[in-house]
Amino acid sequence: MHDNLSSEKSKPVSPSSSRRLPIGAEVDASGVSFRLWAPARERCFLVIEENSEYRMTANDGGYFCLYLPGLAAGTRYRFHFGDTGDLLADPASRFQPDGPSGPSVVVDPARYQWNDQDWRGIRAFGAALYEMHIGTFTREGTFAAAREKLKKLRTIGINCLEVMPINEFEGEFGWGYDGTLLYAPTRLYGPPDDVRAFVDEAHRIGIGVILDVVYNHFGKGERFCEFTPDYFTDRYSNEWGKSINFDGPNSRGVREYVAKNAAYWIDEFHFDGLRIDATQALFDSSREHIVTVIAREARAAARQRQIYLVSENEPQQTNMVRPAEVGGHGLDALCNEDFHRSATVALTGRNEAYFHDHRGTAQELVSAAKYGCLFQGQRYDWQDKPRGTAGLDLKPWNFVHFLQNHDQVANSGTGARIGHITSPARLRVLTALQLLGPQTPMLFQGQEFGSSSPFYYFADHTGEIADIVRQGRRSFISQFPNLRDEELIRHMADPCARATFDKVKLDWAEWERNAPVVQLHRDLLNLRQTDQAFSRQACARDGQMDGSILSSTAFLLRFFAEEPSDERLLLINFGNDLVIDSLPDPLFAPPQDHQWRLSWSSENPSYGGSGRRPYDFRRRWVLNGDIALVLAPARVRNRRNASGVPMKSWQAGISRAEDAGL
Repeated sequence: MHDNLSSEKSKPVSPSSSRRLPIGAEVDASGVSFRLWAPARERCFLVIEENSEYRMTANDGGYFCLYLPGLAAGTRYRFHFGDTGDLLADPASRFQPDGPSGPSVVVDPARYQWNDQDWRGIRAFGAALYEMHIGTFTREGTFAAAREKLKKLRTIGINCLEVMPINEFEGEFGWGYDGTLLYAPTRLYGPPDDVRAFVDEAHRIGIGVILDVVYNHFGKGERFCEFTPDYFTDRYSNEWGKSINFDGPNSRGVREYVAKNAAYWIDEFHFDGLRIDATQALFDSSREHIVTVIAREARAAARQRQIYLVSENEPQQTNMVRPAEVGGHGLDALCNEDFHRSATVALTGRNEAYFHDHRGTAQELVSAAKYGCLFQGQRYDWQDKPRGTAGLDLKPWNFVHFLQNHDQVANSGTGARIGHITSPARLRVLTALQLLGPQTPMLFQGQEFGSSSPFYYFADHTGEIADIVRQGRRSFISQFPNLRDEELIRHMADPCARATFDKVKLDWAEWERNAPVVQLHRDLLNLRQTDQAFSRQACARDGQMDGSILSSTAFLLRFFAEEPSDERLLLINFGNDLVIDSLPDPLFAPPQDHQWRLSWSSENPSYGGSGRRPYDFRRRWVLNGDIALVLAPARVRNRRNASGVPMKSWQAGISRAEDAGL
């Protein structure tokens, strides 16, 4: 290696005049600009493949810069600091073809020719989400293979994908939440342009794509401390690793690294938004919270496109989705754990561990449909403290409702899908509530076709780290008493085994085999998107919908409209048959001059149901157990008044009497 300090081609250029992002390697027509933040180092060397070494120029703020004419996309490079000689990947590397410990590769995002110029993005209102893990979505586990399945999702009504993290991480398989290089799409799913082609194709057929990002910790194998220990802080505890320094000394570069990463995915990959993982663990006492900065940078990067920003936040802090100007963080939606927990108890009858405070009753599900989160500041017994914050003023699309997601399926211990621990009929009922309710629905990959593939936690670790992961997993699920069973533990999937990863891959042949389940989801999403009563995402606070309890396991939701014919009644029963002689509840009363008629039933034989019985709601009737019904008003002709005289004749008589002055 040699030091090219005096070489003209190593002359630095000002990043402010030509760079898109403040760190990393960027290509222009003449060469490549390199910029690195390493405030703990006095000198830094750029090492190009084939043993070319260049000393970088130190700038203010701990940055090192270098411009090399003649270089192009595809150049491999690393850094070292002259003391140990260890070669390190760029913390802002755009691609790591040999993994996180290998050389970084210069990428030119302009080489990809986009075809989505007419795409305008997505909004929180009207979204129907679908969570997916690229590595297990198909047998191949790549973006290219996943792209081939997008049309299937569009045919059932999915209009927005939520892709689990794709940043580079250690090992050959994992969930992606332990990222080590946040700017590099993992080599496991294909090169960066395959990510772009996936998003491009999704946009072509009308599907938005948001990306799950993790900014609360870095994963095993990270080397950030080699550049500066200022990336981390010990002032806050974090269950996943060392907390990231957003508000301590020298935190400006850390905030920049994270906020610009959010902008990078939106700008260079055309993602339509972000799902920000565990925002409660982004600790920041700064005047402007880092989540607010992330939201602002992401929206600025989208330019004229609309984007959708979702917060996962276990304490359910509703300020996440309030505008920054009123003290919020400017995100669009909050994952509603309360709906999932109440729905799961309703489906299974079990409320152990963190389901402890949920009874799975009709009252809870009506309240979730009307108000979103159930805990908005009152005491939560499982944690022995208040949970949530006030949110009665929020809109339905500020909440994401799900029956399954990656965490909750894996937390069953056996990785069992919800369909394997409840009855098909009851699952159809709660699916109807999820997909027709006012809040934004989210499906988990394979849910739409009743996938039999389990979903476990998996991470490619060996040795001591693997033992720690295994023990940590057992410790976490031990909060469920039945999962402490030694025999069950012996048969649990090993999270660090390749076979575990392979077992969770979707079997797409089940799409055809389980056609009734696909049809159920297709019909419900179509109803949601085409029937005004459901597509408007009715807000209880605005008088657009209301709900009543029929029993501990049965309830109704009334969707109001200006035109009587546009009103709808959703009846839900996840218990036994309910005999109804009369319902002393005005929400069940049909609009004037109308009677309710059956519009949709979860017991339709095409869904695998037992058949649709006829209903006459003017007489004694039975609301069957484990059924969901949609009722629509039908105009009653020749309606009679209480005396039995035809209504029109009676009204005409009144008019004649009024004309005569009687």
